[in-house]
Amino acid sequence: MGISRKDFLVKSAMGAAAVTLLGRDAFATGSVDLSDKTPFKLPALPYAYDALEPYIDRQTMEIHHTKHHQAYINNLHAALDKRNAPTGTIYTLDDLVKNAGKYGDAVRNNAGGHYNHSLFWSIMMPAYSTGTKSPSGKLKERIDAKFGSFEKMKTEFETAAKTRFGSGWAWLIVQNGELAICSTANQDNPLMDIAEVKGTPILAVDVWEHAYYLKYQNKRPDYISAWWSVVNWAQVETLFSKAGAK
Repeated sequence: MGISRKDFLVKSAMGAAAVTLLGRDAFATGSVDLSDKTPFKLPALPYAYDALEPYIDRQTMEIHHTKHHQAYINNLHAALDKRNAPTGTIYTLDDLVKNAGKYGDAVRNNAGGHYNHSLFWSIMMPAYSTGTKSPSGKLKERIDAKFGSFEKMKTEFETAAKTRFGSGWAWLIVQNGELAICSTANQDNPLMDIAEVKGTPILAVDVWEHAYYLKYQNKRPDYISAWWSVVNWAQVETLFSKAGAK
């Protein structure tokens, strides 16, 4: 039985309140701890579910966060339980991702899903924010040097996102101290030992259909174009600085 509009609105309001109670202040800079130890937990968003509208709708954000991301966490715990590791074994998300090829497909897919989504939430900001709408400082300098301009970088990034067959992600990464753009299938990412193109992610867009289908249907290019309006460039610049770029 489908949920009524009234029930949905009530639950959405409760969800937004929960985000506040769970620590929105801790995400004031859009940061998120990606080295969390088990039991892995769903990170609270640094904004309300409707904060990215009109570019990403509230219902998509709520489902994406509470259903899809939570499912990756649940499935990751199940996959780790099946390994029957010695009591007291501690897994870190960083290790599971970087050594994904050693842990098997279930861990690879679900650790990747947890890492990728945690990063994705952190590099977006409310549509009404007065934050920087484009890169600045050293990141802008490196983008101009590598791609020719911010607009040319956007075009190359959008091409990677649009042409990723099926489900996956597009990435701006730091690779050997330089910027590069790539895409990965499913929940893989450039940190993984099995990645074709390796590097440290600083910007990512989710191009799985569940990230945009309710609003954009099959129009992935429209979603990608709109998504730039909610990129948190201050957070991207922070990740760029931490990635050891030249």
